[in-house]
Amino acid sequence: MAGQRFGELEAAVMDRIWSYGRPANVREVLEDLQQSRTIAYTTVMTVMDNLHKKGWLRRKRQGRAYIYEPVASREGYTAKLMREALATSNNQAAALVHFLSDLSPEEAEALQAALKVVPPRGTT
Repeated sequence: MAGQRFGELEAAVMDRIWSYGRPANVREVLEDLQQSRTIAYTTVMTVMDNLHKKGWLRRKRQGRAYIYEPVASREGYTAKLMREALATSNNQAAALVHFLSDLSPEEAEALQAALKVVPPRGTT
């Protein structure tokens, strides 16, 4: 999968596809996007094809069209962005300290819950 943030339209398409929880075709995504913007079928088709080529969507032919589904979850995408951001630091420990000091109480609680589910490596 490509290692960068989605463009604005790619993010809008992925948001829709993640929200469906099932495979979708270009027409479905188009109609959904058209509720909030003017956009052409060919534009949505191109974006979905690009997301497929980048490894974010898989597709299979259904009749004369493709149906698409995400390769990774929204949470998986977010985790990948977080790891890539951390990798840009020369001092990962300091970056983590800054990150942790900025957590809201709700985020800190979510982090504590996550650490109970996934203990640090080498402790199992």
